[in-house]
Amino acid sequence: MRWLYIGFISALFLGLVPALAVEPDEVLDDPVLEARARAISANLRCVVCQNQSIDSSAATIAKDLRLIVRERLVAGDNDDQVYGFITDRYGDFVLLYPPLKPQTLILWFGPLILLMIGSLATYRYLRNARLAPKSGDVVKLSKDEEAQLKALLKDG
Repeated sequence: MRWLYIGFISALFLGLVPALAVEPDEVLDDPVLEARARAISANLRCVVCQNQSIDSSAATIAKDLRLIVRERLVAGDNDDQVYGFITDRYGDFVLLYPPLKPQTLILWFGPLILLMIGSLATYRYLRNARLAPKSGDVVKLSKDEEAQLKALLKDG
């Protein structure tokens, strides 16, 4: 029972770790702007951590990006302008969910294409392995093959 309590408390604290990435000096006084900043930060990728949002990353660059987002919001930018400002500097890579356009097609469809190629290769390998004769199988020769074999044995 004690381990259950320890596990619950650990899970509780581990669940709070991403919320602790935003430091108190970053939080805006206006709760509406802060909510917008958190929503935008949750959709921006940390360029150091790769698969983590800047909202939950403790990296220095993530903090800098969070501050830029807040500065842009305080300056009066709307959400699209903030995203535009960040992507102009870092490209679509900084978005956790990049837009579907010709430059990002490989990001969206690359895994599916690799899965299809792997499935096709596996299917062909298994089909050929099933059709190939096994080492203990008896192979019947055609009449022409038997004649060729007899001729080879007779000559050799």
